[in-house]
Amino acid sequence: MQDAKNVTITDSEWMVMRAIWTMGHATSRELIDAMNELEGWSASTTKTLLHRLIQKQAVAQHGGSRPFTYKPVVGEKESMAAAADDLFDHMCAMRAGSTIAGVIQSRELSRADIANLQAILAEKAKTAPEEVQCNCLPGDQTC
Repeated sequence: MQDAKNVTITDSEWMVMRAIWTMGHATSRELIDAMNELEGWSASTTKTLLHRLIQKQAVAQHGGSRPFTYKPVVGEKESMAAAADDLFDHMCAMRAGSTIAGVIQSRELSRADIANLQAILAEKAKTAPEEVQCNCLPGDQTC
């Protein structure tokens, strides 16, 4: 598997990746039909995005002749974690907690998800500082 941290994908490429991850593997026809139904995309749009993902080594083409099969080279969970890390790396550390709280409030979560989050937070609370320090600029400047 390719390291998801080394693969940056666009919003449209995420849609194609989600389809491939869900299917496990897919032919270009299956992807074209799925993206047309989901997004109203033309065949050429889906093919362009698929070829970009191949160039980025996020997807691999298999088979010696048509129809080729396309399989993910990066894992879904790893890609989501890398995207989340990238997002949080671009914001002030002081804002991480409120951002996470906002995400939790805006998403549907299962009881198992909630129990897992509660366990993680209980463990994290044991060593958490009173206040997270601003990491925007060096020195005494804070947000």
